[in-house]
Amino acid sequence: MLKSGIPSVDLSDFISDNQERKQKFVNEIGKAYEEIGFVALKGHFLSEELVNNLYTSVRSFYALPVETKQKYHIEGIGGQRGYTAFGMEHAKGRTEGDLKEFWHFGQYIPEHEKADYNYPENVFVGEVPEFNKYGEEAYKQLEKTGIYVLRALAIYLGLNELYFDEKVKNGNSILRPIHYPPITEEPKGAVRAAAHGDINLITLLMGAQGRGLQVQRHDGTWVDAIAKEDELVINVGDMLSRHTNNRLKSTIHQVVNPDRELWGTSRYSIPFFMHPVSDMDLSVLPDCISESNPKLYEDITAGEFLTQRLREIGLIK
Repeated sequence: MLKSGIPSVDLSDFISDNQERKQKFVNEIGKAYEEIGFVALKGHFLSEELVNNLYTSVRSFYALPVETKQKYHIEGIGGQRGYTAFGMEHAKGRTEGDLKEFWHFGQYIPEHEKADYNYPENVFVGEVPEFNKYGEEAYKQLEKTGIYVLRALAIYLGLNELYFDEKVKNGNSILRPIHYPPITEEPKGAVRAAAHGDINLITLLMGAQGRGLQVQRHDGTWVDAIAKEDELVINVGDMLSRHTNNRLKSTIHQVVNPDRELWGTSRYSIPFFMHPVSDMDLSVLPDCISESNPKLYEDITAGEFLTQRLREIGLIK
């Protein structure tokens, strides 16, 4: 079903014991990602209580004084953990900073496995301890949801259903609670999030119930991507797009500024950027290459691609 320009799918079809329902989900999400790159997904693993608790703690964190939040900015890690201040990040190809501040929760690695990964430690906010608690819970439930979505896409691509499982286990995924503060003066060309494609495999977004997020169709027109309260918006990222030679499309999207009468309001959203482990080979899948669709991308690992893109958006020098 199309709603505000993006199809709606139900993960409970895929995880049911009914093979027809499972295949229906595979076909629906695969077709949607070939055509527009976005879906609204219900039947995920986040409870309404967890979502509400997380948003309450997110608002509490962003209400802290700027100097308190700033002490959680960690130098030298490209914003991969902790706090990134207002206007620090910009879209690829732009110089104006986006009108947002954000936080990064990263992977939760068991203590005995940490030496195998070069991830920064998560940062604990002493003033709002529930922020950390609900952030970790949401991270794990979104990761679980994402694994099932990737299993469906593996089937759609003719791969083994578990193809992505080992590639995303302990992957470099990021949960990003974002605050778009009230707009206090004419933005001078800046928007809350300028047009961009995501870096990662897939993005799972909490908080697309209101206007703001827009998706660009292939004819260049922009459509609102609005989900129901019980839905996540999930889109293809650049890593998955290049791995499939653009068969699954990473769609350009943006968060536009509200109408002037709403400038005095904050907006919050919480995307989960699902990344693989850094050594995943993103080389184009052989079955996605043909005479009519020759290989479009050079071979690269996920870690190399991530570093390249973090430079392009201004988070590392």
